[in-house]
Amino acid sequence: MIDIVVRSATPADHAAIRQIETDAFAGTGEADLVEALRASGSVVLELVAVAGGRAVGPVLFSPPLVENGGAPLPAGAPSPLAVAGAMQRKGVGTALVAEAHRLLKPRENLSVVLGEPGYYGRFGYEHARAAGFSSAYQCEALQALAWSGEAPFAGRLVYAASFAGL
Repeated sequence: MIDIVVRSATPADHAAIRQIETDAFAGTGEADLVEALRASGSVVLELVAVAGGRAVGPVLFSPPLVENGGAPLPAGAPSPLAVAGAMQRKGVGTALVAEAHRLLKPRENLSVVLGEPGYYGRFGYEHARAAGFSSAYQCEALQALAWSGEAPFAGRLVYAASFAGL
């Protein structure tokens, strides 16, 4: 295991984060989404993993809302998580998700992700927990993790307007 420090991302990290996302996703779609989310103020939490003095992975959580008849309920959504190629499979992604969950759990009831079920399942995300949500992204890769009994089981997921460009 390498020595990884996970901390809040700062504007000084943005160029490195963009490069990691562009490389990890073989295009600029996710990096453009992150910039749009930042510009619109649609960021719940943004972390960066640093190893050897350089950024090796970012995660950003945006705030989807769950509409289910009452007041919209906030949630968190990792969008996206990326790790620099040479640092993959060395615990960077796990460290980012674990720290994000540690920080979000006291203030959010629910996290929803559109991602690889095998990967996110390790953290407790399940499609069964997200199956009751109406979403343009509803599929097996849509998964949820509830941190409290107050988290809704159904409703419409409303993402930040920045997602419309995907």
